[in-house]
Amino acid sequence: MPELATAHPEPSTPRRKPFLTETRRSRITAYTFISPFFILFSIFGLYPILFTIYLSFFKWDALGPMKYVGLKNYRLVTEDPTFWISFSNTLIMAIMGTLPQLIVALLVAIMLNSALNRFKNTFRVLYFMPNITSIVAVTLVFSTMFGNNGMINWIMNNFGLESVPFNSGWWGVKIAISTMVMWRWMGYNAIIFLSGLQSIPNDIYEAAKIDGANRTQQLLHITLPMLRPFILFVTLVSTIGSLQLFTEPYVFLGQGGTGSTRQEGITMVTYLYNEAFSNGFFGTAAATAVLLFIATILFSVLNMALSSRMGGDTGGGA
Repeated sequence: MPELATAHPEPSTPRRKPFLTETRRSRITAYTFISPFFILFSIFGLYPILFTIYLSFFKWDALGPMKYVGLKNYRLVTEDPTFWISFSNTLIMAIMGTLPQLIVALLVAIMLNSALNRFKNTFRVLYFMPNITSIVAVTLVFSTMFGNNGMINWIMNNFGLESVPFNSGWWGVKIAISTMVMWRWMGYNAIIFLSGLQSIPNDIYEAAKIDGANRTQQLLHITLPMLRPFILFVTLVSTIGSLQLFTEPYVFLGQGGTGSTRQEGITMVTYLYNEAFSNGFFGTAAATAVLLFIATILFSVLNMALSSRMGGDTGGGA
């Protein structure tokens, strides 16, 4: 008998996996929802940064053709005495406006966090109000207060003190501008500190009281160490903001004191603005912006390093 041929089933072709799987559809949906931020950031954030770096190597007046000059713009900026005056003014006003501001903001936050304060919600709103007030309006009000015949000098004269040239003196201008910055941002930082204080469990304070810790010991060994992330955030934001100071000196002095005889209040940003829109030197203005960007990064890294070191020392002492 002839052998029956055994039937072999034909091999089935593997089923192709669809391209749009459930996981990929979920990712595409998620990226679609967050894409407006990245699109707007690329147009109004990333592109201006890259173009500024590119422009810093060219000579340009915003009308004619661009001429490549290499590092000449950086040399012109660093050899300009006005630039170094603006740099020193920025650092001085950053210290004068930031350090007292953070200390006062922390004290205000501790006061607002106190259970004995019956009107703490009202005070929270009042302290935050300066942050949402127009900077120009605030500066105009402070310009009247710190004028030669303003309210501050009137109060000082009543106490037998001499008038201070707040709008022309080297230190007077810095005191006036630093006071404006402190008044504007102190409430905002106090609210940040307050949120940090409210995140600390009360059980820790109760345990410290049982162990005999007084208020000062609780502040040094509980409050400040546990507020370290908030202190770091506020310090970074305040440092970056102080290095970008523009509106207050520009309005208070009129074009930021950029005249040949008015350099007591010029900052790096007002120097940049004057180079670009008053002198038409967009190349040197772009170089100044790049130097300001580098300085901001360096000071931010320095703040983070110092905060981390202080946090480690505090933690070890506690």
